[in-house]
Amino acid sequence: MASDLTTMQELLDRIVQAEDKSEGQRTSLGSILETIGPRAFGPLLLLAGLITLVPVIGGIPGVPTVMGVMVVLTAGQLLFGREQFWLPKILLNRSISRDKLDKAVKRTRPAARFVDRVFKPRLEVLVKGPGLYMIAIACVLISLALPAMELVPFSALSAGAALAIFGIALIARDGLLALIAMIVTLVTLGLVTSYFFS
Repeated sequence: MASDLTTMQELLDRIVQAEDKSEGQRTSLGSILETIGPRAFGPLLLLAGLITLVPVIGGIPGVPTVMGVMVVLTAGQLLFGREQFWLPKILLNRSISRDKLDKAVKRTRPAARFVDRVFKPRLEVLVKGPGLYMIAIACVLISLALPAMELVPFSALSAGAALAIFGIALIARDGLLALIAMIVTLVTLGLVTSYFFS
C-alpha cells in the first residue's frame, strides 16, 4: 500500500480498510500501519495523536503510553536517517475493538472534512529539512512525557492534540500549523513540569 497520504480523510479511509481486512472483532496497530504505509511520518503522528485524543480510545489506561512509544521509535529512526520505520511485534500486536475504532472514525469525520478544507502548503521550510527534524525532536520530548501525563488530568489530550497537529502539518505541508503545534507542545510540557515540581 502506498503511503502518499495528502488528506486527513484519506487516513481515516485507510483505517477503515485496515478494519475490513482484520479477522475477528479487533484491529491491530500493525494492520493499521501496514495500510497507511510504514514510511509516512506525518500519518503516523496523526494516527497516534488521534488515538490519544479521542476519549473512547485514548481514555483507556496505557493507550497514551503505547502511542508515545510508537512515536519515540519512529521519530528517533527519522532522526537517524532510516527510510523505513521498524516497530517491535509487541507494539504492532496491540489491538482495539472494531466497535471502538468505528466510533472514533465516525466522530473524527466532520473534523477531517474541516481540516482538509482549511489547511494548505505554506511556510514549507518549517516542515522540510531542518524543520522536519525539529518536529521529530518535539515529538520525542512530548512522547517521553506521555506516561507521566496519564497522571495529570487532560494533559494527555493536549499531547494528543500536539501530535495530531504535527501530523496534519506534515501531510498538508503547512508550516504555520507546525508552528502552532510547537507552541502547544511547549505549553503542555510546561504545565506537566509545573504539576510535578510546583
